[in-house]
Amino acid sequence: MVRLGTGIGWRPEIADAVERMPGIDWVEVVAENVCPGHLPASLTRLRERGVTVVPHGVSLGLGGADRPDEARLAALAERADALGAPLVTEHIAFVRAGGPLTVSPPLEAGHLLPVPRTRDALAVLCENVRIAQDALPVPLAVENIAALISWPGEEMTEGQFLYELVERTGVRLLIDVANLHTNHVNRAEDPAKALAELPVEALAYVHVAGGFERDGVWHDSHAHPVPQPVLDILADLAARTDPPGVLLERDENFPEPGELERELDAIRATVATAAATADPATRAVATEAPAARTPATEAPQVPGPADAEVLATARERVALAQASLLSALVAGTPAPEGFDRGRLRVQSRALAAKRADVVAKVAPELPEILGDAYRDEFRAYAAGRPMTAGYRRDALTFAEHLLLAGRPEDAAARGRLTHWWLDRSGPRPLDGRPVTRWLRTARLALRRSRPLR
Repeated sequence: MVRLGTGIGWRPEIADAVERMPGIDWVEVVAENVCPGHLPASLTRLRERGVTVVPHGVSLGLGGADRPDEARLAALAERADALGAPLVTEHIAFVRAGGPLTVSPPLEAGHLLPVPRTRDALAVLCENVRIAQDALPVPLAVENIAALISWPGEEMTEGQFLYELVERTGVRLLIDVANLHTNHVNRAEDPAKALAELPVEALAYVHVAGGFERDGVWHDSHAHPVPQPVLDILADLAARTDPPGVLLERDENFPEPGELERELDAIRATVATAAATADPATRAVATEAPAARTPATEAPQVPGPADAEVLATARERVALAQASLLSALVAGTPAPEGFDRGRLRVQSRALAAKRADVVAKVAPELPEILGDAYRDEFRAYAAGRPMTAGYRRDALTFAEHLLLAGRPEDAAARGRLTHWWLDRSGPRPLDGRPVTRWLRTARLALRRSRPLR
């Protein structure tokens, strides 16, 4: 396996600082945030210096009931080629539900949601991972996620689930020790037990990140310093195996470069100390390809992926379960049986807040135009309107909603919003939008914006 070393998540806000940081062996970039034909100059300079760049996908939804989208897979492969990456990574999560498998409207979470650790979900995940592996030009590694909620009736621990996934697909693992800490606080899962059950020889690299606790719930924010408990889990992992790479994630609330460098130093020191005190006889070594293994006796068996009928039935059951959960989280339908309703409310509020935050990032003109009213206006729009096609489309639909309602009331602000919406909607309606509705919105928007002319 490629030895990556110590790295940091590349973000535009800290691009200059990352270029100047000493000891950065590699960086990871969110795959969906880069365009292969127009790579950021900072990434190009890093690559020219020999710094490895790994694309990290967030939108495939490999744990979802549907087969991976061919266009998304092609885009991820294109980014791997453009960056000269030695591998690509994604998440063990579902991000959308509904659609043909459930004969219900498609829903987007805008977030990584946990996959139930069941026989059905594992069968579906294994097949989706195989499909992705076949479509990608480099090896794939998949990441464990953090979660606020637990599925009822789970049949495996996280370690057993990942063990079986590696056994059946040969996929690499990206282990996020911050997510293990999150699941310890939120779901009472023992990080040491999870690490003991993992096939650590399949490790591709490790994520380290910060978060915060509020009302007994740990929020994996990627916007706070790395706490000691996360470093302790990293030390436990490094005592069990030599990580090929360790990466610091920070997505917002960026501190001064010096603070990031100190966090990187703490990560290096944690790994080095754990390696120096570990027993070499019991320390596993990461391999190019995980060896075939006999499944643990306590790990449940799953239907063979070659059995198309069994797999199709598993997809249908997983689809219904995920659609029911996501609908409860974003559309206000009743909570599925067996879930902690309090935790579902916390997750629902978190998804709503993230939706408003991300729309503000992908379309910063909207909070600028609406000012202090942005949050209230977006909350009113989003209530009863689940996201169905991603954040950029959500921003356009939000603006359209305001214009059809004659808002904002200030004529100058409404005029600015009109021109913003018309510019981004283009000369033709967006895919799936009825022509008459688009024309109606355009006519109303132009009529109401005339005072500016």
